[in-house]
Amino acid sequence: MFAGKTEELLRRVRRAQIAGRDVLLVNHALDTRHGSRHVSSHAGLEHPSVAASMASEILEMVTDATEIVAIDEAHFFGPQLTAVATELAARGKTVTVAGLDVTFEGAPFEPLPTLMALAERVDKLTAICAVCGEEAVFHVRVAAATASPTDAVSEHVGGTEKYQARCRRHVR
Repeated sequence: MFAGKTEELLRRVRRAQIAGRDVLLVNHALDTRHGSRHVSSHAGLEHPSVAASMASEILEMVTDATEIVAIDEAHFFGPQLTAVATELAARGKTVTVAGLDVTFEGAPFEPLPTLMALAERVDKLTAICAVCGEEAVFHVRVAAATASPTDAVSEHVGGTEKYQARCRRHVR
């Protein structure tokens, strides 16, 4: 979290559209922080999008004209996103995803680790530790929650009011 993943995804979407490419931007339906029809970054960037609750719904949204499928909050789609991304790539679509690869408990967060292993290109962005200012690949929950860390539930959607970026030294 707080590494600029959504900001980078939106930058790539904008560049593709400037180049005249047909782009489908998908967000998970749980992320309603800025409405269900926009992907928004913590820095305030925003772009129109469509929402999906399950990875399989993305396949139904893609048309023959779609060249690029950009997916934000990919971790909420679960392991099923791997098959969807693989199918889209086999159809000749460029698939770009942004999401967390580690839970707030420090465990791998599927589907990102699997998608990273299968991808032609991976750009792993890091945040800044809220404690010491070093590179941070982890995040911790600072607000109480009752759901499992890998459950796709709305209480896991949030920003600085719920989470902080941490380096390895300050993750626990």
